[in-house]
Amino acid sequence: MKTKRYCLALDLKNDPDLIKEYKEYHENVWPEITASIKEAGVEKLDIYHVEDRLFMIMETRPDFSFQEKQKSDEANPKVQEWETLMWDYQQALPGSKPGEKWRLMEHIFEL
Repeated sequence: MKTKRYCLALDLKNDPDLIKEYKEYHENVWPEITASIKEAGVEKLDIYHVEDRLFMIMETRPDFSFQEKQKSDEANPKVQEWETLMWDYQQALPGSKPGEKWRLMEHIFEL
């Protein structure tokens, strides 16, 4: 079964102290959050950081659905608590819709 790969981007608030705190949270992500990610079909997830920009690479099962993950997240109080907390550090990319966080990136080159 071949995995799918998705790449997403998001900005952090441009404040060194907030960025430091955000990175510290990601050194010990709550177990309920990692469980919800795995249960949704995400097999591997990496987040990279430069200045105030974040880049996420997700490898998922072929049947992964962003819509199903969103429904599951909305029904999970611990995920909602985490997302609310993370929004203290995050800010939408320019051109995002209201409330839109991680934005799916378009794959334009492969070697």
